[in-house]
Amino acid sequence: MNPNTSSQPVAVVTGGARGIGLACARWFLTHDQRVALIDIDSATLARTVAELVAAAGEARVQGIHADVSQPAQVADAFARIDARCGRVDALVNNAGVAVFKRIGDTSWDDWRHVLGTNLDGPFLCTQAAVPIMLRGARDRSDGRGGAVVNIASISGLRASTMRVAYGTSKGAIIHLTKQQAIELGNAGIRVNCVAPGPVDTEMSKLVHTVAIRSDYYDAIPLNRYGTTEEIAEAVGWLCSPAASYVNGQTLAADGGFDASGVGLPTLRRTAS
Repeated sequence: MNPNTSSQPVAVVTGGARGIGLACARWFLTHDQRVALIDIDSATLARTVAELVAAAGEARVQGIHADVSQPAQVADAFARIDARCGRVDALVNNAGVAVFKRIGDTSWDDWRHVLGTNLDGPFLCTQAAVPIMLRGARDRSDGRGGAVVNIASISGLRASTMRVAYGTSKGAIIHLTKQQAIELGNAGIRVNCVAPGPVDTEMSKLVHTVAIRSDYYDAIPLNRYGTTEEIAEAVGWLCSPAASYVNGQTLAADGGFDASGVGLPTLRRTAS
């Protein structure tokens, strides 16, 4: 069967080769959807696509090597997705990079690298996906045009040291989500945001020392890092009909980190 004729929904996940993006791709496949993964890391993407194809079948998985900060590459990626799948029902703007430096040590190149991927990427990818989503909405009786989920971070809600570029990019994504939601909601496309707290990913394992992890445990009421699967469940729900009246919102999937202040370690020591 030509995949382009399939009625199975299609979810596009940027940064889908690993971590939260890969967990989201697996969630969509588990829920009987097709996935198109966009990633800048061609080697890891090839391994991931091979793994997913072995489990779900070639017709349900597409991998595209592209840099989401580059307009021409984004346009080409979505043209290829449209040509193969003929529709886009969900977009997860997950691709992200981080530079952890003090403000004075953050170079212009550092700043543009982080903002280019983390903020320009969701802007460009959503622009490219919307025409395909709108065409699908016209073909459906319910008028729903699909769902977009932008992956921000708890660093977009709470300031922290060494995150001038990263935290600013994630705070901007949260506002971008609101801008997209009010415009695109009028066309039946819902846009929401998930702000993960500390999650056990390859990135966090590289940059979070034992001391940093201990600090996080002290500040998170659930006293642990999240899993990529837990974030994917939040993303999947926002993309699903169960969240059909949720638009323009930021969901902090963070174990209570954003809600907490000081004193958790003391509370734990004195708890009976």
